[in-house]
Amino acid sequence: MSLKDWGLALLVVLAWGVNFVVIKWGLDELPPLLLGALRFMLVAFPAILFIKAPKLPLKWLLAYGVTISFGQFALLFSAMHLGMPAGLASLVLQAQMLFTMIFAFMFLGERWQLPQVLSLIIAATGLTLLATQTPASQMTFIGFALTIAAAASWGMGNIINRKIGQLGNVNLMGLVVWSALIPPIPFLLLSYRFEGPDLILSSLENIGFKSIASVFYLAAIATIFGYSSWAHLLKQYPASQVAPLTLLVPVIGLVTAWLVLDETLSIIQIFGITLIMAGLLVNVFGHTLLPKK
Repeated sequence: MSLKDWGLALLVVLAWGVNFVVIKWGLDELPPLLLGALRFMLVAFPAILFIKAPKLPLKWLLAYGVTISFGQFALLFSAMHLGMPAGLASLVLQAQMLFTMIFAFMFLGERWQLPQVLSLIIAATGLTLLATQTPASQMTFIGFALTIAAAASWGMGNIINRKIGQLGNVNLMGLVVWSALIPPIPFLLLSYRFEGPDLILSSLENIGFKSIASVFYLAAIATIFGYSSWAHLLKQYPASQVAPLTLLVPVIGLVTAWLVLDETLSIIQIFGITLIMAGLLVNVFGHTLLPKK
């Protein structure tokens, strides 16, 4: 990987790591479902005026928008609104790797190797430790459960991404932008139902600089810049070289939350985090330790 692309990759990882603190800031002034709607409205407009729609069946565009965009972020934003700390959210969300492995086995018939089984056991132990040993004053169970559900939605979206990749040379930037037309509809409907028109109107009428900056960051930096740059890197280099860099996202998320939001961790939480990271590392690099046939 060239020095320029190393820099680009690290910028993307930094943007995605800081993303969780920005979400927390946005949730200080906006309800979670309305925040999600505004994010994807800004992703779609005005970008669809300049970026061509991807050439793929509508069902795959809908499937991508429902899982990767709506499902993942409706659950994640709600989780953080209901007591999931930003730093821990950045880590627990990486369980998407494990769900991707499980769904690939269930729907694509992919066989598990020993490193994958070990990674699932190790990471699941760490997640269980976090869920059972973190005080309610630091993390609510509903927040943790919704973050796990968000990871599952992302994992299913990864399976859909693989199916889309099999259709041919799909414009990934077009996929991100045009699929962003889908989430605002369920986001707004659910916001109206659960958050109510009064809260929606008052939030929009009193929207401040912090909220506007958060929405802009989530749409322009985390989504458009992040996903388009990542797609560029995946086209230029093997996935095995690029994908492991996402393991830095929770590291940056935890450090940023500590520095900015003053989130702290106990020894038992650090041990759980270590187990989760170890499980993810085994999943990514474990195959290199197997004897070659």
